[in-house]
Amino acid sequence: MAMRLGDLLVRQGVLTESQRDEILNFQATHKRPFGELAETLFGVPPEAVEQAWAAQYAMLAESVDPRATPIENVSLDLISRRQAWQFKVLPLGISRGEVRICTTQDHLARALRFIGWRVTAPCHFVLAQADHLGEALMRHYPITGFTAELVHARGLAGPPQ
Repeated sequence: MAMRLGDLLVRQGVLTESQRDEILNFQATHKRPFGELAETLFGVPPEAVEQAWAAQYAMLAESVDPRATPIENVSLDLISRRQAWQFKVLPLGISRGEVRICTTQDHLARALRFIGWRVTAPCHFVLAQADHLGEALMRHYPITGFTAELVHARGLAGPPQ
């Protein structure tokens, strides 16, 4: 079972246990998302909530090795090479109208925002190790100078200067 978001924020040192409990009590009557309340009531940075959410998702998500996963060429056409590297995402395939997207835990929140904007079909995210995703991106979305190590970086990936 995944750890609750409030417990993860306490573990990160962003909230105290009493603040977590206060949010839970408030949430019981106001029915708002825990992360939103943590931001509003205690000034928790949105990035900390996203990081905790990604950690929570990673506890539940399927892990894959995209180097060994069969990839449907039609799914690769959903995004450009540049977008794949910039957002560290690799569409693996489409099944029953749902797109299976691979990323890493560190890039999950950003990948989710991008895919939600770019891909109109429902999507399901799976997670991979950064070096495995990088090698798969090199194979399926090659760009001169881009290497697997770039997936470890945050933000826009670009070749070494």
